[in-house]
Amino acid sequence: MRLGLGLALLIAANPLAAQIRVLMVGGGGSHDFNRWYKEEDAATLRKGGLATVTYTDDPTTILEHLPETDVLMLSNNQPIKDSVTRKAIFAFTDAGKGLVLAHASIWYNWRDWPTYNFKLVSGGSRSHEKYGPFTVTVNDSKHPITKNVPKTFKLDDELYHYNEDPAGPGIRVLATSKNEAGVTHPALFVVKNPKARIVGFALGHDAASHELEAYQTILRNAVKWAARK
Repeated sequence: MRLGLGLALLIAANPLAAQIRVLMVGGGGSHDFNRWYKEEDAATLRKGGLATVTYTDDPTTILEHLPETDVLMLSNNQPIKDSVTRKAIFAFTDAGKGLVLAHASIWYNWRDWPTYNFKLVSGGSRSHEKYGPFTVTVNDSKHPITKNVPKTFKLDDELYHYNEDPAGPGIRVLATSKNEAGVTHPALFVVKNPKARIVGFALGHDAASHELEAYQTILRNAVKWAARK
């Protein structure tokens, strides 16, 4: 009881102690990473004191931030070339830390780093529909990441053709996107990693997703779940 009271007093005296420390990595092509990740998503996560967010679009700085990070959020499609940084990301997940893979980061971006998609993404995307409207349906409403998310919602975005690698660790699909032909692909999933909590989130091209309440709820839930909060 004394330990619990002491922890409560510590958090009350220092609210930042209770916040999730998020390292958000952006940068690359075809997306406005500064506007929608550095600004919009960071604000979404900071709201109500949920998280502190450090944003970088320089992959060479990942190493210096990882020791003070609870959840690593990758949204980038620019290369992470350094082998030491790549190993550190795997060590981070092996230590049971949280990983959120957002939009461009679930693509097959790096031919020289196949273990990224194989082990961390358990698959990936090589194409997407033309930007436009589609419907997202929650398939697993009991998971913490889909709490308070509408059963269905519509938005304009790039419908990613994420396909699971049957040889990978596997995924649990939480929500799917359906195109006009009725073909579905995972829009939100968790990777069955034995140590880390890994979330894959395919949505996120521009304002139509980042400013959507359902998207913001998913993002906040995903970070909380990945951080084991």
